Amino acid sequence: MTVHWCGTGLSAIPGLRRLIENGQAVTVWNRTVDKAQEAVGDLTDDIRAFDIEALGAALQPGDVVVSMLPGDWHVPLAELAIGAGAHFVSSSYIAPEMRALDGPARDAGVALVNEVGLDPGIDHLMAHRLMADYRASDAFDAKNDLSFISYCGGVPKNPNPFRYKFSWSPLGVLKAFRSPSRSIRDYSDLRVDQPWDAITSYDAPLPNPESFEVYPNRDSLPFMAEYGFEPHWPVKEFVRGTLRLNGWAEAWKDVFAEVETLEGPAGDARLAEMSDQFWAENAYDEGEPDRVILCVSLKAENEGVPVWHRTYVMDAWGDARGTAMARLVSVPVSLAVEAVLNRQIPAGVHAAPSDPALVHGWMEQIDRLSQHLEIVDHRV
Repeated sequence: MTVHWCGTGLSAIPGLRRLIENGQAVTVWNRTVDKAQEAVGDLTDDIRAFDIEALGAALQPGDVVVSMLPGDWHVPLAELAIGAGAHFVSSSYIAPEMRALDGPARDAGVALVNEVGLDPGIDHLMAHRLMADYRASDAFDAKNDLSFISYCGGVPKNPNPFRYKFSWSPLGVLKAFRSPSRSIRDYSDLRVDQPWDAITSYDAPLPNPESFEVYPNRDSLPFMAEYGFEPHWPVKEFVRGTLRLNGWAEAWKDVFAEVETLEGPAGDARLAEMSDQFWAENAYDEGEPDRVILCVSLKAENEGVPVWHRTYVMDAWGDARGTAMARLVSVPVSLAVEAVLNRQIPAGVHAAPSDPALVHGWMEQIDRLSQHLEIVDHRV
């Protein structure tokens, strides 16, 4: 079986190289062949110019298509895979159009696996592990009040005045500011139009405790069912969000003020200008270390008294292996590819697995990618 890996951007390389180095048959597809050759040409000469018709002609039943391309490509490539009896893997969120392919994928007997990067991806694994541990504990009670948080952020290892640096085009970050979020706070549905209206502080339980700024991201509520929350459980807090260095909101306040006024084509043009400016002023220098922090926590309370509380905490930074972001996004993608080839993931549309054996095996691999990974058992 051949893995057709599409896209060799900055976040794709460690996982791609891992598959090739492990002896997997891989065809690399990229819009610019020269860039792909720079990235993996020392390992393979099976590198082709990306063309969806050429890819379709090359696909065989049982192959795997990996999309590390922009999100607009995911559904067309998944549809192409279904038609060829091939599987599909991406690190991106499951869009409604992808979810709609669940039936056709099951009929074709192929798996379409998404949300297997960093966030979404590793955060899902941590959530499933915490939920399994809580359900198996003596503290489990359907009447307990639950608080769940999942905060992830890529930040500069060496802070700058802007309190943020970019690994790729800032346009995506700027556009995300226009996306509303939904979460649960104090037992109530919290809807926020702009992230800067819901920034709070979070103390991460790192070996040297550290405070960060955090805000809700996207719609958190569908993930309650994904993680196994029962509809009748009392939920005090449930939020999946973004983590930033302290001082970020202050450093970006003028950006927020301007983004709030931008509308229509002129607004889009101004966002593009801002993106170019930020890329020129705040991109990572060659070899400069990035940093990724991910904290996923579950707390159960009975009549206001904590009875169970654990937090998965991960801290990783760029080193001789490259950037933390690249390995934490792409290596889980490569693990998903192997799981599909080993028939460990059934047909249909799926996010990162909840199967305890897969979660355990993947987290063992991820432990090697970070400088610090542990489950903190808070005293209750």
